[in-house]
Amino acid sequence: MAEIAHMIDSEIFMAFSTYATIVTLKMMLLGPMTSYFRFKNKVFANMEDTFGGTTEQRKKMIRVDPDVERVRRCHQNDLENIIPFVVVGLLYALTGPDLSSALLHFRLFVGSRCIHTLAYVMPLPQPSRALSWVVGMITTFSMAYRVLTTALYL
Repeated sequence: MAEIAHMIDSEIFMAFSTYATIVTLKMMLLGPMTSYFRFKNKVFANMEDTFGGTTEQRKKMIRVDPDVERVRRCHQNDLENIIPFVVVGLLYALTGPDLSSALLHFRLFVGSRCIHTLAYVMPLPQPSRALSWVVGMITTFSMAYRVLTTALYL
């Protein structure tokens, strides 16, 4: 138990906490960004979310919009990638990796997710989004490999 308390006080854990917070905040900001595009383009998912006008005008606001869907898909992709990073990254930090190795993993992941978001929302031509996704995925798998090879319990 004392070892875990020492690891939590370490630079590695502080670095993990910083980078995990950065990508979590980035992911959280996509919710308000989705709302921004919904209001800007007057596109809503539910009748009760619409406002103003007649019932017929409000019904026309319930539709699919490419701008809204692009941000929603980006948000969904973040959920599918950032949550595993946070879980695996925490376990990775607890394995006691070298600080330089940990920083490389954390920075690669955060950079890849920021580039992925820019490539998705702007949109930038492929393969920019695909490559940024691959970098993040490989980074998470690399940390998972370290966890399994360091702490494998059978």
